[in-house]
Amino acid sequence: MKKILFVLLSATLGNLVFSQKNDLALIPEPVSVTQGSGSFVLNASTKVLHAPPSLDTIANMLAARLKQATGFRITTGLQTQNQSNKNTIALVLTGDASIPKEGYQLEVTANNVSLKAKDPSGIFYGIQTLLQLLPKEIESASAATAKWEIPVVKISDHPRFGWRGLMLDVSRHFFPKEEVKKFIDQMSRYKFNVLHWHLTDDQGWRVEIKSLPKLTEVGAWRVNKTGTFGRFSVPAADEPRDYGGFYTQDDIREIVQYAKERQINILPEIDVPGHSMAAIAAYPELTCTPGTYVVNSGEQFMIWPPGGHFYGTVDNSLCPANEKVYEFMDKVFTEIAQLFPFEYIHMGGDETARNFWEKSDAIKALMQKEKLANLDEVQSYFVKRMEKIINGKGKKMIGWDEILQGGLAPNAAVMSWRNMQHGAEAAKQGHEVVMTPTEFVYLDYMQSDVTMEPPVYASLRLKKTYQFDPLPEGVDPKWIKGGQGNLWTEQVYNIRQVQYMIWPRAFALSEVLWSPKDKKNWNALVPKIEAQFKRFDVAKIKYAPSMYDPDLKVKKVDSTNVSVELIPEIEGLTLHYSFDNSYPDEFYPSYKQPLTVPKDASLMRVISYRNGKPVGRMISITVAELKKRAGIK
Repeated sequence: MKKILFVLLSATLGNLVFSQKNDLALIPEPVSVTQGSGSFVLNASTKVLHAPPSLDTIANMLAARLKQATGFRITTGLQTQNQSNKNTIALVLTGDASIPKEGYQLEVTANNVSLKAKDPSGIFYGIQTLLQLLPKEIESASAATAKWEIPVVKISDHPRFGWRGLMLDVSRHFFPKEEVKKFIDQMSRYKFNVLHWHLTDDQGWRVEIKSLPKLTEVGAWRVNKTGTFGRFSVPAADEPRDYGGFYTQDDIREIVQYAKERQINILPEIDVPGHSMAAIAAYPELTCTPGTYVVNSGEQFMIWPPGGHFYGTVDNSLCPANEKVYEFMDKVFTEIAQLFPFEYIHMGGDETARNFWEKSDAIKALMQKEKLANLDEVQSYFVKRMEKIINGKGKKMIGWDEILQGGLAPNAAVMSWRNMQHGAEAAKQGHEVVMTPTEFVYLDYMQSDVTMEPPVYASLRLKKTYQFDPLPEGVDPKWIKGGQGNLWTEQVYNIRQVQYMIWPRAFALSEVLWSPKDKKNWNALVPKIEAQFKRFDVAKIKYAPSMYDPDLKVKKVDSTNVSVELIPEIEGLTLHYSFDNSYPDEFYPSYKQPLTVPKDASLMRVISYRNGKPVGRMISITVAELKKRAGIK
């Protein structure tokens, strides 16, 4: 009887251990996590086994990653029924119908690690989770010293959405293929599976089209400018146009294969009919407005009146009334379709300045011939012809939500960027939708106060990104493919700044797109992000510390005075401030309520502390700027 009671008690205690709170700091949060006690110890004798042989590439990638950080000579091999599984990491494809697409089951015991999935993508995503269970030193580029232990755990996991994307704009600034690969590596670790590659725009054409060589001979190069994009001086005729670059078709194939091995599809974007200055510089006959054109170097050529319709001072749009345009696009999409195996091609369709179309006799003749009532229908005519070309290459077309204007092409998918409503409208019409609204996922937006960030159109805090839900109420989920974050690179000059803008907001987006909705928890996410920061420090990946910066909310007190409210984004911070031009530290006053700015002060400084140590950046803002924000001149 005592033995029976002991066995029952042991089982009960074991269950209690396995139901303890998850504190593993995994991003994105898995569907189900059950922690046990103890750990699996990785050592020089550990083997990575796999079955079937088709997992060979993934197994070798895991072994190489482990070897790089630990220094252990991890070997791989096929798993057989008769061999011992002790001290092994086993990767196995299974026909288990309970595992969803891209899902996996990971079990770590003291003796071995077992990872099962129905498809290779599930195995790959399970490996990313497994790597996050290892110490942060696993991110090291060379052999490091650590206790190479993986906690005992059972994880069952699968994604909420099938489209989990990040967009990289390589037109505004060109990023060489090795840097694109780094971007792919980083996004793959957090289970993103679509790289939206913005390859063409007014500032550069980045993909080799062999039948149209001037696209890269002319369209890939511009004058080098440094400063604030959109405010650059107009280049002189004698300034060298030697800044830029492009990807050869061999480069493209190499990058596509690299992404495929990391379970990422690449969506190529050729942005037309607007945003086409680079193409027009190479082939000026494609516009409605005869003239000589050059690739834009960042000088202003679009005007955005407050509350009004934008217009161009230079025609940067292809001409829908010109049959040469359709011959041109057929050549482009023929080669693009051959280079990119993904089922979709993005044709842009956004922000077309129509003021030159309004003046064009050719456009007026087209409208009369095709019975087009307005310029929305003119663009719709163009978009529908793009869809026929793209469909003719065996691909589906996707475009920005402006393609809804004038009537949506019959089979087009919509990428909804201006808001959620356009995507909801397209879904209700029976079209596939990827949600990517500026309000939540434009990763080029400032992450903190404008005094701390390169100036862009708006701000987007980390917490706001985490509030994103791609599925609007009242919309059939089958039409919402998922979502993505977009990084436009007008103000992003190098790969370090790419990293700074992406992380940590992409951590939040990763969890939004992968994890169950009921798993979202802001207060739980913050310490997980901080754990990832430590891993990034080891990996030497840059990230923004903006979540430690408070928001500054300024109010007008009277005709000459203002008050300032400091709003922390995360809990547990103490905000110290000064108005006497000095640099505050933990011994300065701490913020408790809105501050009235002293009458004669000229500068306010704020810094965030936690547990007696500075965690935020020193914010310095002039009182003149505070008054300006409150509407005091």
